[in-house]
Amino acid sequence: MNLLQVQNLCKIYGNHETKVEALKGVSFQVEKGEFAAVVGESGSGKSTLLNCIGGLDEPTAGKIFLNGQELFAMPEKERTVFRRRNIGFIFQSFQLIQELNVEQNICFPLLLDGKKADRERTEEIMELLGLADRRKHLPGQLSGGQQQRVAIGRALIMKPMLILADEPTGNLDSENSREVMELLFKASRHYSQTILMITHNSNLASNVDRVFRVTDGVLEDLGGMRV
Repeated sequence: MNLLQVQNLCKIYGNHETKVEALKGVSFQVEKGEFAAVVGESGSGKSTLLNCIGGLDEPTAGKIFLNGQELFAMPEKERTVFRRRNIGFIFQSFQLIQELNVEQNICFPLLLDGKKADRERTEEIMELLGLADRRKHLPGQLSGGQQQRVAIGRALIMKPMLILADEPTGNLDSENSREVMELLFKASRHYSQTILMITHNSNLASNVDRVFRVTDGVLEDLGGMRV
């Protein structure tokens, strides 16, 4: 079953001599529970693609469906609520709230949505990510790898249909990068979580279910790569 469907997506910035075609008729789909990666060099269009799928940037043309619902057919306010409840984000720069501890940062999306934290799920996520003994630590008291674990937990807490990971190891050394990727794989299997990750490092995509490559705004499906 396809959870994410992207149809003939185009994104143009500027016009005339400043015109840039960031995305050129991109079409693909991601199945429910699949861990897919989009690889590409800096400036290839992969970040633009992720921002459009996440509802953060409106495409010039084309359609995006998440679980059968067309993202940009919704009014902006409705789309904002839909995004908050159904799409989790993992950013390269972590984007944790410095005044909140680990547990509070993980549960923050629930508070934004006016919901009470599910104690059992919160505990399960912290155990899965190896954060149970760091629950009261502030972000400034954590390593980069630990901060990214918190960001993963924050993305998982709402039980989103889709998690978008934007260069999730970009600010980490090789050891922490490996650990974060292992945790993403673990989370994807444990929760049957659909994940779409973008990265410039093709080695990080070597074990995912499917790989796409973006070059100059054009997407190519490289097929299944996971052994």
